[in-house]
Amino acid sequence: MKHLILAALASIALTGMAHADDLIGDWRTAPDDHGNTGLIRVAQCGAALCGTLIEAFDGAGTTMESEHVGRQIIWETLPEGGGEYRGRLYSPDRDRTYRSRLQLNGDELVVSGCILGGAACREGGRWQRVN
Repeated sequence: MKHLILAALASIALTGMAHADDLIGDWRTAPDDHGNTGLIRVAQCGAALCGTLIEAFDGAGTTMESEHVGRQIIWETLPEGGGEYRGRLYSPDRDRTYRSRLQLNGDELVVSGCILGGAACREGGRWQRVN
């Protein structure tokens, strides 16, 4: 009986991980306030997900230098169910951190974030899966 309970708990834990895995991979961001985009690599970071800027692009799509390459852009991100994830998001163009809502729809990720307990929110656009 004890083994059956442990197996059931392991199955539930793995099911939760499978949902988190949906977000894992590389994502091209929507253009920011300056027309620049980035390539974010989402990976497992402990019990949550995080995403690091691995490459930056100017408005023409050319790789550009950025002090933010290597910086975590999303962190403390957990699945809420139905393709929705909640966590934290850093916006380099505004140098601001938001409480994030990420909605996964196939190979598209709708990104938004709020500050001041939801008093001010920002749409971060639609990110596209790269891999």
